[in-house]
Amino acid sequence: MTYGYARVSTTDQNLDRQLEQLRQHIADERYIITDKASGKNFDRRGYNSLVGTADTAPLLHEGDLLLITSLDRLGRNYVEIREQWEYITRTLKADIKVLEIPLLDTTATDGNLDKRFIADLVLQILSYTAEKERENTRKRQRQGIDVMQVVDGKRVSAKTGRPTGRPNAVYPDNWEQVYKQWKADSITANKAMELLDLKRTTFYKLVKQYENK
Repeated sequence: MTYGYARVSTTDQNLDRQLEQLRQHIADERYIITDKASGKNFDRRGYNSLVGTADTAPLLHEGDLLLITSLDRLGRNYVEIREQWEYITRTLKADIKVLEIPLLDTTATDGNLDKRFIADLVLQILSYTAEKERENTRKRQRQGIDVMQVVDGKRVSAKTGRPTGRPNAVYPDNWEQVYKQWKADSITANKAMELLDLKRTTFYKLVKQYENK
C-alpha cells in the first residue's frame, strides 16, 4: 500500500499544495492522512494512525510506502525525525519517499548499502538544519524583544509604537488610600486585597507597578 502524509501547523492554514502533489501518486484520498498540528513533536492524531500507538495498530506494514512532500512536513525536531525515520524503515519495515528531495527515497536503495548510507546522511543534515533554523528563529525573536524600548513597564514595538504583551492592570478607585494603609501596617495584605477586590497575583503586580513608577 502507498500512503501519503500532509501536515500544516495551524487550523487556519490549508493543505491544498501538499494534497495536490500527493494526489499525483495516490488516487484514493482515503490513503492520504493529514494533520493540522505543530511539527515540534510527533504526538498527532493522523501521524499516530500511520505508525500506531500503545493501544492501536499502525496502518503502515512491511513493504508499504509513505509519501511526504518535504521533510519538514514530517516534523521539525531533529532528534525525533531521526527516531521516527528509523522506526518506520527498520521496525515497521516500510519505505519513505520525500517528493521534493529525491535522495530521500528508501525505495531507491533496493538493499544497496551505499545508497542507503547517502539517504541516511542527507536526512541527518537536513533535519539538523531545520532544527537549527528553528532555534535561530527563537533566538532572533528573543533578541528583538530584548532591544525594545520600555515605557511604563511595557516593551514597545519599534515598528508599530504600541506596547507588547498583556495590558497593565487597572488600579481600583480606592487604591492609594488602601495602599497607604497597608504600607503603614494598619491593615494586612489580605485585608487590602479584600478592600480592593483584587486577587493576590493582581494585587502584588499593581504594587510592583505602582512602586516602580
